[in-house]
Amino acid sequence: MVDTQVKVQQKDWVIAGGKWKRSSDLPLHRSQSVEFSIDSLLESLHLSEDNLRDIMHRLDREMVKGLEAATNATAKVKMFPTYVRSIPDGSEHGSFLALDLGGSNFRVLLVDLLDGGVKLQSETFALSKDIMTGTGDQLFDYIAECLGNFKVKMGIKEKLPLGFTFSFPCSQKGLTSAFLVTWTKGFSASGVENKDVVVLLQQACTRKNVELDIVAVVNDTVGTLMSCAYTNPNCYIGMILGTGTNTCYMEELDNVELWDGDDKKPRQVIINMEWGAFGDDGVLDDVRTEFDKKTDELTPNKGKQLYEKMISGMYLGEITRQAMLKLADHKMLFQGKVSDKLNEPWKFETRFLSDIEGDTGESLTKVAEILKGLDVKYNQQDLHIVNLVCQAVSSRAAKLASAGVASVANKINRDKITVGIDGSLYKKHPKFHDHMVNFLEKLAPKKKVSFMLSEDGSGKGAALVAAVASRV
Repeated sequence: MVDTQVKVQQKDWVIAGGKWKRSSDLPLHRSQSVEFSIDSLLESLHLSEDNLRDIMHRLDREMVKGLEAATNATAKVKMFPTYVRSIPDGSEHGSFLALDLGGSNFRVLLVDLLDGGVKLQSETFALSKDIMTGTGDQLFDYIAECLGNFKVKMGIKEKLPLGFTFSFPCSQKGLTSAFLVTWTKGFSASGVENKDVVVLLQQACTRKNVELDIVAVVNDTVGTLMSCAYTNPNCYIGMILGTGTNTCYMEELDNVELWDGDDKKPRQVIINMEWGAFGDDGVLDDVRTEFDKKTDELTPNKGKQLYEKMISGMYLGEITRQAMLKLADHKMLFQGKVSDKLNEPWKFETRFLSDIEGDTGESLTKVAEILKGLDVKYNQQDLHIVNLVCQAVSSRAAKLASAGVASVANKINRDKITVGIDGSLYKKHPKFHDHMVNFLEKLAPKKKVSFMLSEDGSGKGAALVAAVASRV
């Protein structure tokens, strides 16, 4: 380290003992007249506790809009009822199949619920780009073929109940009915949007002579909640914090005006928030920075999933790169010279943030190693600045995610709540968990909120939904 205290630009941001220090908070509505500096860049990424409470109130209003019949059609946070009414009670037993589709690979699982725990056997199948972007029939025919091959391999001859994890925005019409609202994650298979994906899968299985009993369709947040609730009865929130982000939670039926199912007990239902779209109507415009906007311009779904684009792993590296380019353009970083690699969109990966913040040494060797790999010429001061920018971007993401969780926790009529969570960002970033615990203590002080890492929520969780559906 060069000094025990290195002034970065003005009075507020310093590196003291290798740690990020800030002496004051700013209001959410920031002045546009501040002359650009490293200080002002970091300030634009900073959110105070008051800022976060303001954001919580905005999300509260969006959640109500999504739950109410009169406003749901225009709501961006859709609050879809999933028709999953109960969490596991421990009495679930038997063998179940699970199908997990949510990316360029999908899995088929055989899940045995036993007195001594859960036994999983699975196989992963790759989806080519041609299948992801071809026709819906091609996609589901291939899935059906793989399901049939898996049944033969496992020696399954009976018609087992299957839970189908389909991790794309869907409007559900029942536990076994889900209409795709829009493809995401690089999928564009034709003839699927606005169609019931369970019907499409059943039709493909009929064509391929594969016998299945699809008893539930869920998304990965619901699977995450269910997998944790199997051993933790306080789990009422499921969260994904990885390439993308989304959350679900258990809501009282009286608050769900769109509910069209029965009114029998339990009078509750898991709500799939699809909270990544929070802000798509402009309610977060004063929070978004120029770096968020430039990142959004590089995405195929411009103007959509704006909350997700400030939080999740697909975007944090690019936000950081945009901030670094701005600093270099003003000759405040790398002496104003940027390599061809760093000039390339998405080249600064989110995993770099995890690596950099996991390096506790004062020499910042991990920052140096990453910059060398990007052909960037740097000095010691540059290493500290890049470190600060990474911390600012990831800390803001953790704060925004925490504000969302706090809003949901405050809505649930329980003092002790466990958040079942899964996703590469949460699991791999060395500070995300600690940040969220710290921020939640301030944002939801009357709730005891804890996190529980999900064990294969998309697979085991889907099977548990099928098991609960069979039990109920």
